[in-house]
Amino acid sequence: MAYLPGFIMFYLTMMLMLCSPLVTAQVDYAQYVKPLIGSEGPFPGLAFGGGDIFVGGALPFGVVKVGIDTYEDNVTFSTLNGGFTPEGRVTAISMMHESGTGGGPKYGLVPSMPLTTVDAPVNLLDNRTYWQKRVGIDTAQVGYYATQLENGVGVELSASRHSGIMQYTFPAGEKHVLVDISHYLPSETGGSDVQAYVGGAIDLQPGGNIYTGYTSVGGGWNEGAPITAYFCGEFEEAPAQARTFSGRNTEPMQRYHTWSDGPVPQAMYGNLSEVSGPLNDRVGALFSWSNSSSSTVKTRVGISFISADKACNFKNQEIKSWNLNDTVDAAVQEWNQDVFSKIQVPTDESQNRTNLVLLYSSLYFMHLMPSDRTGENPLWQSGEPSWDDFYTLWDIFRCTVSLYHLIQPSYYQGMIRSLIDIWRFEGFMPDGRSGNYNGLVQGGSNADNVLADAYVKGLPGINWTAGYQAMVKDAEVVPYNTFSYTDFTASVKEGRGALSDWLALGYVSSDGSTRAVSRTVEYALNDYSLSLVAKGEAPGDVQKYLNRSANWQNIWAHNVTHKNFTGFLAPRLLNGMFNLTDYNPALCGECEWSAISYEATPFEYSFTIPHDMETLIQSMGGPDEFERRLDYIHLPDTSEQNLGANGAAITSIMNIGNEPDFATPYLYNYINKQYKSVQHARDLANQYFHDANYGVPGNSDAGALNSWLIWQMLGLYPVVTQPVYLIESPWFSDINMTINGNATLRITATRLDNKDGYYVQSVKVNGQSWGRNWLEHSDVMVNGGTIEFELGSEMTRWETGEIPPSPGHVVL
Repeated sequence: MAYLPGFIMFYLTMMLMLCSPLVTAQVDYAQYVKPLIGSEGPFPGLAFGGGDIFVGGALPFGVVKVGIDTYEDNVTFSTLNGGFTPEGRVTAISMMHESGTGGGPKYGLVPSMPLTTVDAPVNLLDNRTYWQKRVGIDTAQVGYYATQLENGVGVELSASRHSGIMQYTFPAGEKHVLVDISHYLPSETGGSDVQAYVGGAIDLQPGGNIYTGYTSVGGGWNEGAPITAYFCGEFEEAPAQARTFSGRNTEPMQRYHTWSDGPVPQAMYGNLSEVSGPLNDRVGALFSWSNSSSSTVKTRVGISFISADKACNFKNQEIKSWNLNDTVDAAVQEWNQDVFSKIQVPTDESQNRTNLVLLYSSLYFMHLMPSDRTGENPLWQSGEPSWDDFYTLWDIFRCTVSLYHLIQPSYYQGMIRSLIDIWRFEGFMPDGRSGNYNGLVQGGSNADNVLADAYVKGLPGINWTAGYQAMVKDAEVVPYNTFSYTDFTASVKEGRGALSDWLALGYVSSDGSTRAVSRTVEYALNDYSLSLVAKGEAPGDVQKYLNRSANWQNIWAHNVTHKNFTGFLAPRLLNGMFNLTDYNPALCGECEWSAISYEATPFEYSFTIPHDMETLIQSMGGPDEFERRLDYIHLPDTSEQNLGANGAAITSIMNIGNEPDFATPYLYNYINKQYKSVQHARDLANQYFHDANYGVPGNSDAGALNSWLIWQMLGLYPVVTQPVYLIESPWFSDINMTINGNATLRITATRLDNKDGYYVQSVKVNGQSWGRNWLEHSDVMVNGGTIEFELGSEMTRWETGEIPPSPGHVVL
């Protein structure tokens, strides 16, 4: 053919690719989602060490997550965070849950429980007298969950955004539905993060088929103030009898009156209304149908944080039909349209179905949280969006929010505006937030990183002047000490609890503060984030925060040697001396709140300086030593630390089940050996992510682990707080992404063989040969574009350009 200029060739190529049938095909991607992936850990039948996921009915970022609440007999290995456990006894079907979170449970509010008898020994105030094992196999699909209880009741459920529908199919005989307003997910091992019921009310309308009220429950993982959830429930068929009940509250409650030494009393039946407060009784209602009535009891429930009237409106508007399948179909349609279709790959029979399952299941899990509660903020009047259940930004700032930026820009804009609004009315942005309450802060003020990442990538619609003021509050104001049992030394609610050390010393001291190593590293990245936003909002602050971002170097002990490697992060005392007596950088004690570092060892944190990899590599002895150390941490049986549920079945120092290590396998790109990044990251994905109930290597953490896998499958990895993506190797021959609202990114791969032919041989970006193993956001992520991979089985050092940047490079 005749010669055509390069830009015309690129244009024609783009048009051919973008007009592919792949773009327009109507595919039910929901069929590939398996909501039970992550429901189990390495011990069959137990959730311990698994994803702690929610299983049930939900919409993307929905307020309501309808699912079962369970109790596990093996308390030592219990984990109830999402309500669902593989073999736990069912105590209720409730409307509110988290997903993928470790620590103490949260929510399990607004319940119902189908019962076939209320005769002794059943006590409505003691769910141990009526809880149910499950028989058969649970069914979980997008927007739908079903199970069979031991008492013969079949349970089916689905959900809309603020409401849910439950369908109970009873065996012959009695039919009851218990609504215990005081129900919540318990902490089986106790501690400072238990939940507590502090009051509620229930009102029955004449006829008994509609009930309204509220429940207030405080505590949980973030040690939150009580959250009040209003509800409005309705039965399709009016019960033959509807009775309220009350009874003395014998549950222990911190800071409240308690009768915890007494036995659980029997419930006392009332009439149409019951109300209780923190010093009063538990309340609820029992609905009963005649033996001759239909075997199926259907109920719709709406919730609101404003009023029972709003809860009724949600129920009536969102679930108009009593046909449960109508709600399921609507949920599937919304998930397909708003989530799954944003990343389209071939689905013909030649494709690896397991990869399809992993991709679309991962997209599902990363869209369960946070919760979009716009219009449902009970704390202040604001025209801004309202979001909750950031559980936590510490987990999702590393690579989840970067994916929201691309495929969910409108939702993401709402999240960031909400974070700023929380600062505006409460004084600090959260690191974690749940139940309308900030907490807990695991390390730094990582909302700063989220804002900076959005800022450098040009997310529109944000008041950056207010955003920068919120970031400065984190960087300059010490939050009040919460004196939490979790950590007595400083605030765990918000801000930077060890900021007084940081400002005075330039590091976090190990004898003055907890988590000294991990906090120092995180505060450095937080301050780098401020230097970025300051460029546009306060140019005079740029150098100040850029210099502070190098403070991690103040705890770099150049003379510490371990396993024949020299130079590590190490604890430093208030007096400036390093505390190296018996110091082992591969250990972090219990790796929790009072430890030297949080959820990862100093050995691991020594790799987490994304803004200044240049200085880090030199501190480790140069590229060769850096490479040797990276090789070592991926070896099996190198781990010296037992991380419990956070590292179950992982034997290497490299722990892909914990967020601090997410970027580590990709760091070979910084020495232009990208093929090793591909090798190790692909090995980790293949070893620890599966189409199975034990399918993720630890808490999915609001979808953080799932988003890591999605980036792996796309063949890219975002460098947080930078408009930079590391180039890796895609899992599909053709990926069509809708980004930035309506632009298209096309990623193709020739000669792809997922067994061993996935090493990059060459890359083209927008039709041009590409010599760098990274690209910038503006290259393909704004207006769209193409990335073409040629893959093969040879480990090729194909990159010829400069290494990825270190924009925060400062040497102290």
